[in-house]
Amino acid sequence: MKDRDSPLVFARPDLLAATERWRRHLAHERRLAARTVEAYARDVDQFLRFLAVHLGGPARLADLAELRVGDIRAFLASRREDGAGSRTIARGIAGVRSLVRFLERDGDVNGAAFRAIRPPRQKRTLPRPLTPEAASRVADRGESLDEEPWVAARNAAVFALLYGSGLRISEALGLDRGEAPQRSGDAIRVTGKGGKQRVVPVLPVVAASIADYLRLCPWQPGPEGPLFVGVEGGRLNPRIVQRAMEGLRAALGLPPTATPHALRHSFATHLLANGGDLRAIQELLGHASLSTTQVYTEVDTDRLMAAYEAAHPRA
Repeated sequence: MKDRDSPLVFARPDLLAATERWRRHLAHERRLAARTVEAYARDVDQFLRFLAVHLGGPARLADLAELRVGDIRAFLASRREDGAGSRTIARGIAGVRSLVRFLERDGDVNGAAFRAIRPPRQKRTLPRPLTPEAASRVADRGESLDEEPWVAARNAAVFALLYGSGLRISEALGLDRGEAPQRSGDAIRVTGKGGKQRVVPVLPVVAASIADYLRLCPWQPGPEGPLFVGVEGGRLNPRIVQRAMEGLRAALGLPPTATPHALRHSFATHLLANGGDLRAIQELLGHASLSTTQVYTEVDTDRLMAAYEAAHPRA
């Protein structure tokens, strides 16, 4: 018997087959990250559930082709009534639009109604970087908690890599042992969102921190094994790193915004504050669009005001 929460209950076989083709397209042709594909699929499942109620039965591919702007607005209203925020709703409609664009490419639907809908406005939040002093203390093994020496060295190496090279936590923990920098000044090849690769330089102090961890680590998984391991030798879980940061927050008196991802924000903000080129920072962070990187210019208001006061004739 099929689970009533399964998307199979909410769509006819022709639409199910189309959504499955779309999922394979996202994973294999567009090479989106597995988490992204799962999130988009959940959003589409929610939409199909809504349509089953809205249309009075499981939706067919032809039903999707006949939807009007009012139908889509009803879906957005239902998500709002369920307590979804603007960011969640915007992401949800993005997932459905991705499916519709795929079906439109094959001539199965007309996506005009979906393009006519504007997602709800989202409150823009700025990154919250650490100060240079706080970021350095987080990456300093001497400030670590009462842990086994190799665990303390591992955490310090992870934090040093996030701050020193601007990696996402998933990128750092996705590195294999054979990809570790071998010499001071080495660069590493990182696989980011959408499977896109970029080359990121590793500072000598970061390379030394990783070498220190590797020297102390009791696990030797080989070049194709994980660079950062847990206490049982498997690939390190991001939640362990987050908990380590929570402990450092308490020990160092850092604000709740001090997270592993804040170290990536700190990397970009501190580079910009010291004259880093925005395009170069975009490449280092792996941002697809420069507009994503430009948010850091809003964070660095002190530097911009100092430049204004130094350069403007009326300052």
